[in-house]
Amino acid sequence: MNRTTLSLIGAATALAAVTGVAALTGGSPDDADASAKAATRLPVQRSTLLCPTPSSSDVSSTTYTAYTPKRDGADAKDGTAELLPAQNPADDTTDPGGGDGGKDDGKNGKDGGKGGQTAPGGDKPVLPLKEPGKPVTTEESSAGAPALIGTADGRFAPGWTVQQTTTIDAGSGRGLLGTACTAPDTDFWFPGVSTDRNRQDFVHLTNPDDVAAEVDLKLYGPSGRLKPSTDEAITVPPRSTVPVLLSTLTDQRAASASLHVTSRTGRIGAAVQAVDQKAGGDWLPASAVPSTSVAIPGIPKDATSARLVVFAPGSDDADLKVRLAGPNNAITPAGHESLHVKSGMTAAIDLGDVTKGEPGSLLLTPEGGDGPATPVVAALQVTRGKGSDQETAFIPATAAIERSATAADNRTKGSTLSLVAPRASAKVRVTASAGAGGGSPVSKTYELKGGTTKALEPPRPASGKGPYAVTVERLSGGPVHASRMLALSEGGVPMFTIQSLPDDRGTVAVPEADQDLSLLNDD
Repeated sequence: MNRTTLSLIGAATALAAVTGVAALTGGSPDDADASAKAATRLPVQRSTLLCPTPSSSDVSSTTYTAYTPKRDGADAKDGTAELLPAQNPADDTTDPGGGDGGKDDGKNGKDGGKGGQTAPGGDKPVLPLKEPGKPVTTEESSAGAPALIGTADGRFAPGWTVQQTTTIDAGSGRGLLGTACTAPDTDFWFPGVSTDRNRQDFVHLTNPDDVAAEVDLKLYGPSGRLKPSTDEAITVPPRSTVPVLLSTLTDQRAASASLHVTSRTGRIGAAVQAVDQKAGGDWLPASAVPSTSVAIPGIPKDATSARLVVFAPGSDDADLKVRLAGPNNAITPAGHESLHVKSGMTAAIDLGDVTKGEPGSLLLTPEGGDGPATPVVAALQVTRGKGSDQETAFIPATAAIERSATAADNRTKGSTLSLVAPRASAKVRVTASAGAGGGSPVSKTYELKGGTTKALEPPRPASGKGPYAVTVERLSGGPVHASRMLALSEGGVPMFTIQSLPDDRGTVAVPEADQDLSLLNDD
């Protein structure tokens, strides 16, 4: 084999490494000197989602809703999307719902006549999609509902979304607990957790892969790292989920703390179930990655209190300007113009009924000064109701929607979509999918003024029945951050849950490669 042949093989290998698909095409030698072509955005071919164990309470019921939007460029025929139960090796772990930590009591979940879906805990796949653009749903009423591990590929992968919504009627953790199932990763920040005596916070770690994952858990309070009382390294077996009660990791009690979850080996899904003994509870999703500017979208207009928790993970302190973006403009909350966050410490402030009867979003930006701004992570604990009728939800700092984001499990009543444009004005399109029981999609376009929040009842599908999905597409203008509140009041308690809507990453940039004959030169 001569050197020219070896050079040709090397050139083809280099092209394949760069683009994932190597293609040699004809062209003039001048093409090699042309500027690189813009990358083409193509739909992703595979997505993985992880749903935590919902609850083991005997008075709980969970609705699962899965959806993939129709996406231009996706394969029109091939693909599947389904979830399978994960194993739970921690059978003796007490669940915040008051049950037995996920032991299966032998009851089968109900399907409710929804298209022959098999309920979680069975042997068959859960929520298999039949076509993009139409959600599927199923219900589970047993205390043994497991965590779920799901994969979508082909036409079902771009924008695949699964929502898990649990109602607990009584006891510790009573209320509405909702979470969007998340993609696996290796690094998560959870500001807003607690090791206080009136809270039970569990972090649920789910491993989707066939090898064990080694995970580190570190807690930070208002004075820095909370001293560990046990080994903070956790082994999550393959295709399994492990719940960990945070108060068992330290003897120190902190009303507001920050949890850092990192995977030494493998990848995991992580979510925190936070339960207050008096004020209900909800899932606390991970904050967006540390950033110098933060948006927390969707504070309800009737919020009776809001507690902001911020952590500075770097080596420098952070000085932040606090603003509330309301329906008409952005204002500074009285008495909370700024916030100083020390490096490696958790700062928390009570904002009270900060919205004053109007919906809003919290914006954190650098206070100013000559030095570089310090990235932070943040979350907001929101309470509705008073006295024994309080209910709690959490809103983490949320990344902007670059192209589109979806919230599944919307109801004909009780859904509120919040959109905030922190800086420049923007235009978005909001589309309601068909319902799980039929109907056709409906879209509306909205203008967002910079520095304001628009809270609206999302459009509903025409003649639709059952839960439906709402997709937000940013059409033009500045960054847009979004969240969806689902409110289902019961027995005088204003039960609600809030899900943030980060970009669904349904497309990926694929660079184009041209022929470069100089690679074939034989030296």
